[in-house]
Amino acid sequence: MVFQKRLYTPLFYLAFATLLTTAIFIYPQLSQAQTADAALGARRAALQAQLDDLEKQIAATQSTLTGLKGEGQSIQRDISILDAGIKKSQLQIRATQVQINALAQNIVVHANTIGQLSGNLDSERASLAQILRSTNEIDDSSSLIEVILSAQDVSTFFRDLDAYVTLKSALGQSSQQLINTRAAAETEKDALVDQKSQQEKLVAIQAQEEASIVNQQAQKKVLLAQNKNTTAKYQSIFDTQSKTAGQIRAELFSLAGGSGQIPLPTAIALAKAAGAATGVRPALILGILKQETNLGQNVGQCLLTNTPNKGDGKGKNTGTPFDGVMKPTRDVDPFMAITTSLGIDWQTQPVSCPPSYGYGGAMGPGQFIPSTWMLYTDRVAKLAGHPGTPGNPWNNLDAFTATAMLMADNGAAAQTQDAERMAALRYFAGWGNASNPAYSFYGDGVLGFAAQFQVDIDTLGS
Repeated sequence: MVFQKRLYTPLFYLAFATLLTTAIFIYPQLSQAQTADAALGARRAALQAQLDDLEKQIAATQSTLTGLKGEGQSIQRDISILDAGIKKSQLQIRATQVQINALAQNIVVHANTIGQLSGNLDSERASLAQILRSTNEIDDSSSLIEVILSAQDVSTFFRDLDAYVTLKSALGQSSQQLINTRAAAETEKDALVDQKSQQEKLVAIQAQEEASIVNQQAQKKVLLAQNKNTTAKYQSIFDTQSKTAGQIRAELFSLAGGSGQIPLPTAIALAKAAGAATGVRPALILGILKQETNLGQNVGQCLLTNTPNKGDGKGKNTGTPFDGVMKPTRDVDPFMAITTSLGIDWQTQPVSCPPSYGYGGAMGPGQFIPSTWMLYTDRVAKLAGHPGTPGNPWNNLDAFTATAMLMADNGAAAQTQDAERMAALRYFAGWGNASNPAYSFYGDGVLGFAAQFQVDIDTLGS
């Protein structure tokens, strides 16, 4: 076999050199990119596993807190019962004191009555003594014959005899009266002793009620202190866990496209999930997010500074001062509350810069202003599957869900072209300005994007 020598032109050598250069420089870069992608995927997986575990802990802590709050309500009921018992005891003490005062007055009356009866007894004893002395004088006579003989006449005798009989009668009456008075005095003394005994019992009951009040108040303090300390402990744990979870979500969001455009398959999946929950067409949700932030690519270039005036800010990259990054009376405080609840540093979290016609401060892919987000955060959290934790406007799922919910509230669930266009205009300008012809560009743009996304959804078949 004869081999013929092949001649190569200079152009061939140039092409060969180019290919060699590509092999030397491009292939290592591709390898590095693949390694970086693998590391990024591993980081996402590790963060997601950590977040899943943390959310389980948060759920458990939330369950404990709910139980403690239920116990707190039960304790509050117990405290209410104790308060009612304390009040009853206080009223019983007051009633007992009234009875004691009444008994004291009765004792005084009985004592006065006994004093009067004692005086009567002394008088009756003196009268009785006088009667006895008079009777004795007659009895001391030797005999009735001597009385008759000593009398000057018969009439005198009979007068003396009447006096004697009268004295005898008076003696009997006085003796009976003395017996009756003594019996009345004894009755009064017995009543006095009985009422003094009652008074002593009431005083003992009063002391017992006072001791009961002291004991109930001590129980109340213990119950309150125990529940307060335990609830505060678990609330602190829950706050720490929620803050950590918010930080992990923020990093996951960044890794998943939160700091850049969300991949179309991911965006379609999120839109379909949000659409299924709200009745809004997924393509329309994507059209809104495309119009607002190009599917999360443009989430804001300003930072809130609050200096020198509340609501002011600066450019994220340039540091250029901006007036009215947020409306002070409407959005600054809600923004602070949102970032605090998510464990995000408000000074480094980008928001939209103010346009020429108003304020900025819109957040995340859905570009919600803080005050509007506050109206949706709980609903978003529930619909997105994490009730009990606040909605996050910078989280892709929460942002898509919130956009779908607002569009549904604006009438987009009817899924007619007119209804969807009006819902988009309301999303941009509010209900009062939605019919302004100046804003028609927004509704038309959203429907145009939605039509394109519908083709993509139909093409991908997902």
